[in-house]
Amino acid sequence: MKTSFTKKNGAIFIILFFLLIQSIQIDKTNQAVNQTQDFISVTSAHQDIENVLKSACYDCHSNQSHYPWYANVAPVSWLIKHHINEGREHLNFSLWGIYSEKQKHHKIEECIEVIEEGEMPMTSYTWMHKEAKLTDDQKMQLISFFKGLQYSASLSKIEETH
Repeated sequence: MKTSFTKKNGAIFIILFFLLIQSIQIDKTNQAVNQTQDFISVTSAHQDIENVLKSACYDCHSNQSHYPWYANVAPVSWLIKHHINEGREHLNFSLWGIYSEKQKHHKIEECIEVIEEGEMPMTSYTWMHKEAKLTDDQKMQLISFFKGLQYSASLSKIEETH
């Protein structure tokens, strides 16, 4: 008898705790985006590149995040918000135009690296966002695009010194 009473109390406690933590909601407000500073505008990215970036990268790496329904359920919402905050801290495509040339160069190098190594988009993200899973062709497109940006930046530096 005592065991079932303890199990029942434990179950009630878990349910009440789950309901209580729902009152701790995340801030899902996106900062305003100045399109003239956004990566796609600044780099004049082709439509194919834009589509891939928006489906695989922009939810965590821009101020244009789209929050799914489960972003309303704690503690999952807390994890999502943490991922978005961390993603924006490392690279925010919405702020591309305000990065220094050195920052841009470094971030492009990192983009190439994480795509080549299969680190991005994160597996935990692609589980729920199948459209974000990059095909080999999409990976090559992005890598080529980023390498092209590196090459263009190198040419600009050479032209500035002459």
